[in-house]
Formats: sequence, structure tokens, C-alpha cells
Amino acid sequence: MKYSIIPVTPFQQNCTLLWCEATNKAAVVDPGGDVAKIIAKVDELGLVLEKILLTHAHIDHAGGTAELSATAGIPIEGPHQEDKFWIDGLPQQSQMFGFPDVEVFDPDRWLVDGDTVSVGNETLNVLHCPGHTPGHVVFFHAAGQLALVGDVLFQGSIGRTDFPKGDHPTLISSIREKLFPLGDEVAFIPGHGPMSTFGQERKSNPFVSDHRG
Repeated sequence: MKYSIIPVTPFQQNCTLLWCEATNKAAVVDPGGDVAKIIAKVDELGLVLEKILLTHAHIDHAGGTAELSATAGIPIEGPHQEDKFWIDGLPQQSQMFGFPDVEVFDPDRWLVDGDTVSVGNETLNVLHCPGHTPGHVVFFHAAGQLALVGDVLFQGSIGRTDFPKGDHPTLISSIREKLFPLGDEVAFIPGHGPMSTFGQERKSNPFVSDHRG
């Protein structure tokens, strides 16, 4: 499994292009916007897009989903159905944050904890990790020791919980009980900012490090 991080939207959110080296089939994780930029990267790498994967449905992560799905003719998988209200509210989100007008969409597949998704010949496990949003999911590629965590966890920080249906204790539980047990060596791509490892965050993250008890 290979990946390329593409900063998109005025928030410079991390949209991730994942692909299977054996088949050149690819998925776009969290296409928040700048669809032309995403497609240009796909073309540059000579990949074949086969799906969109969504961690959650905030505008900066899901705003380009309907356009990319229609343009490339590909299905949408994720997030968990608890984020449907965020998808339904995308037009309002776009106005609130000054984003271009976006369309509401229906995922072709809602995801739940324990599901798997495929990218070419590669398989990723789905973990339901609520707290930032109620339907947030994380994608974990065990063979590559790589997790795509959206806005659950960042280098040195955690996701906000002051949005509708956000919950701080639930977010902390998602990180400690779902993510950290995957292993200290697992590298993760967050929704914003640089990559890190679960081990590094267990040592030094002021919100969820081991010394916080």
C-alpha cells in the first residue's frame, strides 16, 4: 500500500490518496475539496480511482465527495451512519465556513466497527471511533502499520468536541481503547498537520499520553 497526502481546502486538510501497488487501483480518503487537484494527482501517478473513503462528514473532509464521485464515477464508502446529519447539513456548513456550494450525497455503503474496505488487493480494517463526530471511523492497514485517523487524533493534540454531538470522554476512550492497542509502531495520517505514531502520542500528547492516567 502506498499513499500520497494532498492538502486541500482553505483549511489545508489532509486528503489522502491510497493505492495498491499490484493493481494501481486507488481510493481517495476525505476529499474535502479541490477536486481538480486530486484528479490531477491521480493522473500524474497513473492510478485508477475505484472509490472514496470517508472518515467523517465535516465540510473540510467531505465537501468534494459528491463532485468527485460524479466526475470519476466511483462509489462512496463511509462514514458510520451516525454522521448522516452532517452530510445532510453540508450546504449549511459550506455557507458557514465560506466554502463553495456543495451537494448532499448518499454513501453507497455505511461503515460499522469491524468492517473491512478494499483498495485493489489491499484490505483496511474499519474502527468506529466517535467523539469528534458520532459517526467517525478510522481506516487501519495492518500489513503496512498505517492508520488514517481523520480528526480523532493529531500530533500533539486531539479532535475538537464542541461541535453538535461531539463528546470529549468518548473521544478519549476511542483513542485509548481503539487506536493505541493497535501498537506503538503504527504511523498515522491525521486530518490536519504532520504524521506521527501512536507510540509518540502515548509518550507526549498532553491530552492522551500514558502519564495522564
